[in-house]
Amino acid sequence: MTDQSTSYNTALMPPKIIYGLYAVGYFIGITSLAGIIYAYLSRGNNSVADTHLTFQIRTFWISLAIALAGFITAIIGVGFIIFIFLLVWGLARIISGFLLAIEEKPIQGTRFLGVVAY
Repeated sequence: MTDQSTSYNTALMPPKIIYGLYAVGYFIGITSLAGIIYAYLSRGNNSVADTHLTFQIRTFWISLAIALAGFITAIIGVGFIIFIFLLVWGLARIISGFLLAIEEKPIQGTRFLGVVAY
């Protein structure tokens, strides 16, 4: 193993941890809050990691907006459909981003209306 790959492994550790915190956030919501704080604190150390951190920060804020819309519309029954969409959308982003972090690749954009990172 070269020094360069070792530096990428340690540089991409914060995004990997944050993906894990977001995944656990589906069961224990406070871990998502810890993930967003960690994402903001970890930015600026590595350009590849920064693409993941920006993606994770956007995922958090967009998820929060979708969840708010789900809560507001739950009264008329539409909110439950929104929450199902949020579940699928969030998990797809977490899984696709984590797979790219494992491969040590940056996030270059998203496909399928922002669902899957590539």
